[in-house]
Amino acid sequence: MTGKTSQSVQGTQRLPEGMGGLAKGLAIIEAFSPDRTRMTVSDAAIAAGTSRASARRCLLTLVELGYLEFDGKYFRPQPRLLALGNAYSQTRSLPVVAQPFLEAARNELHESISLAMLDRGTALFVARAEAERLVTTGIALGTRIDLYCSATGRVLLSAWSDEQIAAYLGRTSFVARTKHSLIKASAIRDAVQKAKRLGYAVTDEELEIGLRSIAVPVVDSRGSVIAAMSASASSARITIQQMIKGFVPVLRRHADGLGRVL
Repeated sequence: MTGKTSQSVQGTQRLPEGMGGLAKGLAIIEAFSPDRTRMTVSDAAIAAGTSRASARRCLLTLVELGYLEFDGKYFRPQPRLLALGNAYSQTRSLPVVAQPFLEAARNELHESISLAMLDRGTALFVARAEAERLVTTGIALGTRIDLYCSATGRVLLSAWSDEQIAAYLGRTSFVARTKHSLIKASAIRDAVQKAKRLGYAVTDEELEIGLRSIAVPVVDSRGSVIAAMSASASSARITIQQMIKGFVPVLRRHADGLGRVL
C-alpha cells in the first residue's frame, strides 16, 4: 500500500524500498545458532518469512560474499560472519580476545605465536604475537596459507569429517614449496588424520627451509574448532621432538584458555 511501511521478518516496521533483501538476509543470518548450524533453502525461507526463490537469492548472495558456504544441499556459516560481530563490538573480536593468550604463550616459549582461522578454503592469519628473536616466515596479519601444506591448515582440516577431507584433497592441486613438502594426497590425508588423533600437527621445513612449525586447535565452548594456534622456530635451534615435548603443552593450555571465553 502506497505511503505505508511494511512489516519486516522480525515484526518491526521498515521502509518499503530497497531494504527488503537486506532484512531477509539478516533474518537468515540470525537464524543460525548452536542448535542450527546448517540450513536448506526451505529452512531459510521459513526463518526469513519469505518465498523459497527469495531465500535462495539471499543465500547465494551470502555465499558469494563469503559469509556462508554451500555443499549442494546445506548452507553453513563461514568465519567472515565474525566481521559483522566486530562491527557491533570491536573490543570483543576474536583477534582482540586472543591477543593476551598469544602473548602469554610467546612469553613462555620465546617464539612468535599465531592464530589462524578457516576462511574461503585457506588458513587466514588473524592475530600474532611476535617474539624478539624473529624467524622469517612471511606470516603477517591477513596472510593466507593453503590448508594442505601447513601445520595450522592440517589442524583446521582435522576438524572435518573423513568425507569432507577426501573431497578437499580431491579438488586441490598440491604444490611443493620445498623438497620436504608433502604433495601426495595420501600423505597429506595421513598427516591430517594424525593431527586429528594426536590433537596437534607439525611441519618440518615444508613451508620454508630451516623452519619448523607446530599447531593445536582452539575449541570453543560449544565444542567447535574455530581456529588454530601455532608456533614456528628455526630448525637450527630445536628438533621436532623438542617442539612436541615443550611447545604442545603450552600451546594447548593457552588455546584451551582462549576457547573457554569464546
